[in-house]
Amino acid sequence: MIKLQLPFWNDQNSSESLLKTAQLFWERIEACLRWPLTQLDPLTCTLVVLNLIAWQRDITRIKNEPLNLYRKRVAYAYVNAADAGSTIGIKRIFMRLGVGYIEVEERAANRDWDVIILRMLDSQLAGNAELLKTIIEMYGRTCRRYEFEVITPIDISISTAEFGAAWSFDFAEEKTDLEITVSVTSAEYGARYDFDFAEV
Repeated sequence: MIKLQLPFWNDQNSSESLLKTAQLFWERIEACLRWPLTQLDPLTCTLVVLNLIAWQRDITRIKNEPLNLYRKRVAYAYVNAADAGSTIGIKRIFMRLGVGYIEVEERAANRDWDVIILRMLDSQLAGNAELLKTIIEMYGRTCRRYEFEVITPIDISISTAEFGAAWSFDFAEEKTDLEITVSVTSAEYGARYDFDFAEV
């Protein structure tokens, strides 16, 4: 709202109350005019308007569903409908609605062709059972069966060791009965020693 100001020649104490009253009046008028615009957003609108938007987008509130989750489901209804039917799309739907990371496996080995496996943490499955059922009903693939598997993270410790090294050995031939002859030649500034080895 624009802050109202009086002309400098009328800026007196008696006019201050009139200025505050006019400012408050026009702020209320502006709020009334902006109210319909704020009701178009499902994340901020009143509950009555939210229910009307949800009816328009074919969203039914789950029993005991928190209000913020209900608002998210209504707000992302069109985007979720566009993402439905693909593997990456179902992952995005779960991320948008706050369920978190999941793994999706289609055509698992030794299973029927129509089974899709959703893997998630035990806390995700336990805390969102009704929401998961609703998501699968609304955005799951037609003629497919969905099964849930639980991922359990386990802390393990592994010690490392060398595993595949190549080794080589050198063998020396042993000789015995050697005769050693030492000849010493002296010089003026030093000495030179010669050693001769002869096999006996």
